[in-house]
Amino acid sequence: MSLSAVKNFNPDELSYEGHAVYDAALREYPAQALVDLQSLQHNMAHMVSLTASRAHEAGVPAPAVMGVVKADAYGHGLIPSALAALAGGATWLGTAQAREALELRAAGIGPERAHILAWMFSASTSPFVELITQDIDVACGSLRDIDAIAAAAREAGKRARVHVQVETGFGRNGFTEDNFPQALEKLVTYKTEGVITVIGIMSHLAVADAPEDADARDITEMQIRNFNERVYDMRAAGVPPQVRHLANTAATFTRPEIYFELVRPGIGLYGYEPDVVMGTPSDWGLTPAMTLQAQLGTIKHLPAGHGISYGRTYITRVATSTADMPVGYADGIHRSASGFNALGTQKREHEGGPVAVQLATGQTKIVHVSGRVCMDQCVLDLGGDAEEMGICEGDTVKLFGPGRGEKYGEPTADDWARCADTISYEIFTCLRNRIPRIYINAQTVLRHDDIHLLSDELGERVIS
Repeated sequence: MSLSAVKNFNPDELSYEGHAVYDAALREYPAQALVDLQSLQHNMAHMVSLTASRAHEAGVPAPAVMGVVKADAYGHGLIPSALAALAGGATWLGTAQAREALELRAAGIGPERAHILAWMFSASTSPFVELITQDIDVACGSLRDIDAIAAAAREAGKRARVHVQVETGFGRNGFTEDNFPQALEKLVTYKTEGVITVIGIMSHLAVADAPEDADARDITEMQIRNFNERVYDMRAAGVPPQVRHLANTAATFTRPEIYFELVRPGIGLYGYEPDVVMGTPSDWGLTPAMTLQAQLGTIKHLPAGHGISYGRTYITRVATSTADMPVGYADGIHRSASGFNALGTQKREHEGGPVAVQLATGQTKIVHVSGRVCMDQCVLDLGGDAEEMGICEGDTVKLFGPGRGEKYGEPTADDWARCADTISYEIFTCLRNRIPRIYINAQTVLRHDDIHLLSDELGERVIS
């Protein structure tokens, strides 16, 4: 039987056009990632409302909210996710790489619609001229960056909009306390020349996703102090930042005192909490936007004592049916989510990734990846006779999506992250593009003219 993989999405209720889109995706590949644009819009609107409310309580202006759409919008699809974020009230979009920032502008998201910031560069090779020409804000975190941006601004004949990255305790991007004075000298020089406008200052928090941990809170407080000191330095040097931004998703929910002029929620846009120690998405009013589903391949019956997959790390305990699920590590399914049992060669138990299958009774059953994940497939021990349970080849099964968790028959990316010893971010950002993305609720969420901003390829994957 087929599983309705997304809440409020039933393939049997699709229009003729919707059926054509869905059926084409099924023919293209035996797995699909369904992205609910309404969930993306909801998550952004929720965070916009939350920050405005908390700012009002504090008697300060509401911050602007950036939708972070780096890494192909965390695997959800750059352009559709950006449009949904804007529909939810975002006025900024953030990318790590220049290419994605330029793609947003090329798609038709102009500067009158959204500020766009890109923040990862190599001074000798980054396309600063194109970025400046396209009114894209650029971050600088090294002295060579500043020089390269200034040279590009001269070539473009246009001021560069610059955000200064400062290292406050994360140990990653940005000027340190030692070289910040040199950076300020350059910024003042180039501001005076008229090639740079200093727009903002930014940094990144290391442990804001552990708000209940005393040591983590101390580290966050230290980073905030360092950040504020660098702001003071900029003001004293005559290059005051117009926009301060430090708050990620975790701080957006837990640290209203550092909203400043802009917050940068990333994972929250896609419906997940930053760390499972913070609870579940529903605890924060979020709804996961992506559902990963697949159609079962071969089903067969195996006797007790039969090995499954490479290395015989999983041995059937009793006679059972197994199903081939035609996605593997070449699709982004983590090999670390393989399932071992004590009868196998590893002599240990490790529960594989959870998969929801629907029985003939209408009930949902959770089964797990059994044995090692292969390049293009993995095996599920169905835990009984497939025919008796009503599980058939071609059935649609759900790997993860919105829900309360696998113990309720609703596996999420958090459940897969636990099995793979990673985080939810990696579960969906690693999904390869050979798995087609299907976008649902587009007509509900996007403006009519936004639909036309989707490329022909994406337009063929929209279900309203």
